[in-house]
Amino acid sequence: MALANELGIPEEAIELRFIRSGGPGGQNVNKVASAVQLRCDLKAWPSLPERVRDRLRTLAGRRLTADDEIVISAQRFRTQEHNKRDALERLGEMIAQARIEPRVRKPTKPSRASKERRLQGKQQRSDIKKARKVTNDW
Repeated sequence: MALANELGIPEEAIELRFIRSGGPGGQNVNKVASAVQLRCDLKAWPSLPERVRDRLRTLAGRRLTADDEIVISAQRFRTQEHNKRDALERLGEMIAQARIEPRVRKPTKPSRASKERRLQGKQQRSDIKKARKVTNDW
């Protein structure tokens, strides 16, 4: 759990469960629990700022349970250790993404020149369409 300590996650907030991995692999797949299911309990992490916690909930999406836990399953590799490291790294990336404060958009008004260019473009388009029309002047 050295990576969890580097991220500042308390030990009681993380639970690792080893499960059998699906997919091909022969008889070994049926015997060895190499896949990892990592659960990070956000309620057990009081030092996490509320704004970061909210962004983390949004980023987690459907990986967030009703009990406010983020569930990450890792089964890319054939060993428990690799899958454990993979799950912790994915959680770390998610937390790093959540810690980035989003920039607030400042509303701006279009300049007079940009308005005129827009209207000029619309007028040119209108002229092109008018030129296509066949007029019957009898």
